[in-house]
Amino acid sequence: MKRMMLIGLVAGALLATGAWAETAQQERMKSCNADAGKQQLSGDARKAFMKSCLSGGAKPESKATAQQQRMKDCNAEASSKQMKGDARKAFMKSCLSGKSN
Repeated sequence: MKRMMLIGLVAGALLATGAWAETAQQERMKSCNADAGKQQLSGDARKAFMKSCLSGGAKPESKATAQQQRMKDCNAEASSKQMKGDARKAFMKSCLSGKSN
């Protein structure tokens, strides 16, 4: 009985102090990760966005950078051409590097 009461008090203290609540950094990570997913970022573009977003440099709702916009445009073009597999990979590499096809 004493053990249960002690566990209850410790749990109550942790809840009251917010020790089990999400930290601001965890909330920012969720928000940045969700925004990167909405923008369909992957690879280096996603890493760069996450680094900037988590450091506070870019807010999750901010406009896409030039590289992010290029990624969206190239992705949309590859999808409209119904590219898959190695052909899509080669196209994306060429498109993102700025080389014409």
